[in-house]
Amino acid sequence: MQGEDAELTAAILAAQGGDESAFRAVYRAVHPRLLGYTRTLVGEADAEDVASEAWLQIARDIERFNGDADRFRGWAATIARNRALDHIRMRGRRPAVGGDETELTGRPADSDTAGEAMESLATGRTMALIAQLPQDQAEAVVLRVVVGLDAKSAAETLGKRPGAVRTAAHRGLKRLAELLGTENAPADLGGVPPQRNRSCGVTQSGAPTQKDM
Repeated sequence: MQGEDAELTAAILAAQGGDESAFRAVYRAVHPRLLGYTRTLVGEADAEDVASEAWLQIARDIERFNGDADRFRGWAATIARNRALDHIRMRGRRPAVGGDETELTGRPADSDTAGEAMESLATGRTMALIAQLPQDQAEAVVLRVVVGLDAKSAAETLGKRPGAVRTAAHRGLKRLAELLGTENAPADLGGVPPQRNRSCGVTQSGAPTQKDM
């Protein structure tokens, strides 16, 4: 483990010991990605509220968490998804899930093509286009590309098989490639500035402390 993941793992361990500054570091590292995911689930208007609810639970339960940075991202994404589904149930509406996800399980993705598309999306494209995907594909792409989970961790978060997640992500990335086109894509694709640090271009607000939670 090196670089960013090593730093995040160290911050998580310190936060579990009650270090408030370490918890803020964890928040700053994970929140933008988590917010991008909640936007996929509940839309722009409710994403901040759902993310805040997720961080309340994260702050409360972090002492019981066991794992490294990668497992923490998956754990946080699972909490965010559960809070989002609770929010959707309370509002009496459902996410717009596209297609029959059962058909995904028998069709393996082309890992090379998906990997290349992920690299392109992660380094400079826009979350706005992801909102145009069917819900299952949007979630798979965001968990793999934005949150940074591998197929197994993403599958655990979604309660699906890794093959289904890989295929959903592949299909979503293929559709995104069609939307993105070439470097000379039309201006009406959004004009959204490139992502930075795989954080979806989200402006980071002041990090809460465990006491704030």
